Amino acid sequence: MFDIREELKKVPDLPGVYIMKNSLDQIIYVGKAKSLKNRLRQYFTASGTKSTKVEMMVKNIVEFEYIIVENEIESLILESHLIKDNSPKYNILLKDDKQYPYIKVTTNEMYPRLLKTRKVSKDNARYFGPFPSAYAVNNFIEYMFEKYKIRSCNLKLDGTKRLNRPCLNFYINRCLAPCMGEVDVDKYNLMIREILSFLEGKSDTLIVELDSEMKELSKNLEFEKAAEIRDKIMSLNLLSEKQIIDNASFIDQDIIAMDRGDDEVLIQIFFVRNGKIVGREHFILEDLLHTDQNGIIASFLKQFYLGSAFIPREIVVEKELEEKEAIERWLSDKKGVKVSITVPKRGDKTDLIKMVKQNAKDMLRKYGDRFYRKRQENLMILGELQELLDLESTPIRIEAYDISHISGVEAVGSMVVFENGVSRKTDYRKFRIKGEFGNDDYSSLREVLERRFIRGKREKAENKSPDAFTIFPDLIIMDGGKGQVNIAESVLQELGINIPVCGLVKDDFHNTRGIIYNNKEYNLKIDSQLHRMLYRIQEEAHRFAINFHRQRMHNVTFKSELDDIKGIGPKRKASLMQHFQSIDKIKKASIEELSQVEGMNKTVAEQLYNHFRK
Repeated sequence: MFDIREELKKVPDLPGVYIMKNSLDQIIYVGKAKSLKNRLRQYFTASGTKSTKVEMMVKNIVEFEYIIVENEIESLILESHLIKDNSPKYNILLKDDKQYPYIKVTTNEMYPRLLKTRKVSKDNARYFGPFPSAYAVNNFIEYMFEKYKIRSCNLKLDGTKRLNRPCLNFYINRCLAPCMGEVDVDKYNLMIREILSFLEGKSDTLIVELDSEMKELSKNLEFEKAAEIRDKIMSLNLLSEKQIIDNASFIDQDIIAMDRGDDEVLIQIFFVRNGKIVGREHFILEDLLHTDQNGIIASFLKQFYLGSAFIPREIVVEKELEEKEAIERWLSDKKGVKVSITVPKRGDKTDLIKMVKQNAKDMLRKYGDRFYRKRQENLMILGELQELLDLESTPIRIEAYDISHISGVEAVGSMVVFENGVSRKTDYRKFRIKGEFGNDDYSSLREVLERRFIRGKREKAENKSPDAFTIFPDLIIMDGGKGQVNIAESVLQELGINIPVCGLVKDDFHNTRGIIYNNKEYNLKIDSQLHRMLYRIQEEAHRFAINFHRQRMHNVTFKSELDDIKGIGPKRKASLMQHFQSIDKIKKASIEELSQVEGMNKTVAEQLYNHFRK
């Protein structure tokens, strides 16, 4: 069990992001702190007044995690990503998906500009950020215009005269007017290099100059002007603070570091996608023989990416690997494009490795024993499941399936995998139902299982490398009762595969009541560890299927052949898809059939009918 009081004693006095979880292992709150130690203690001490919301949240917290970062700015950026990705119950969730601003230097132009942007594009420009303070970004850009008189227009300039006369900015001494073709390109770009040098953290000349100016103004009793300079210095200091959480890189990366205990090793892996840390995982490995770090990381890479559905373009590790070239070739063949394993010597990647390493050290120090105890506890629960169902062996690997749709539209299936009672997300698989079964979940389920195990048998026969399809589970769990179990058993019997199948049945309130296996129902105590584990597996299969279905519906609703038809907006598109279930059926429908759809009238029905018959 997670002892909150004991774990609070181990929290470091460092900046970072903390993650609160409930009894179902769901993230219910994400926060940031200058001092993780002080902030977390505030939640669980009796002193002080707490809001009703905080009191409600604390009652539901059974566990917390945290990620150590370099400074408060990184905490803020990471917090925003985690909230966006997990939508915790007790966080305030922004609906407009507003991003933190970047500073863009258009180095892809002859006379570069300085812009504030919230969108990063692959256009060969330079991007810096994101920055949590739009005010600081605005202040910086304003000061650069004032100091260097660089252009702010969006004209495409090639060094020749473009305009007969410059704009107002030239006359008020705010721009050098390169549009007149009389500004030396090299001198202009020398100013741009000075700006880049500051943004890259290589120079503090700007701050030194402003500090000197502020002191001179104060000395002359010009306090208002000195205060303006002080605000500029504060903005520059904020922008110059080092950030590694988001580097505006488009390369997907996995950052891997480890720490060693007495007889175990903890490997921490951070997932960076489009420059943002989107998640992390940790693994405890027994190390009774005290294997060298090179061998441990190489072994981990081979095992972790063996069944992984996604391989990044770059894997960043602490030290050079003896098998580096062989592993790179294997991963490149598996992904279909070049995959690199790199050991950084300096820069952002070095900072990322340090952060991952520090989190690995802290996690092993705090949780090493608890991870081991949790693993043993899970094995005991799985042993209990084996005994309850009288299985031949302990179900170490479990697969669970679920179907999701709305009135049969865009039906999808999910396969989630648990090993030793812990989710193995790299082995999760999604299925888009190809057959038009409508509300017939049984037929959809049959299709998913046939596709999964036919492919598994084929790839086994071809001696393909083990992955999520070739590795068969020790137990299959269906989200449902006898009907779902019978479908799974019939598919396996037809394919000559012997895997036990059980179902999870629910009560009248849609809560998991028990297990059905071999046509016998086994009731579970709602507060038992076995019930909690099975409920977690069932909910994960359900969540994974729903998320995939939402994605499919979004694509159908907002990106379809209906988009360019006059009179067909999002509501009518959704109604048409729900009524006909496919674009092909809409194309074949008569005007009368189209008119029967909710929200349609005869005029729009005729337009739609004629559109597909041009």
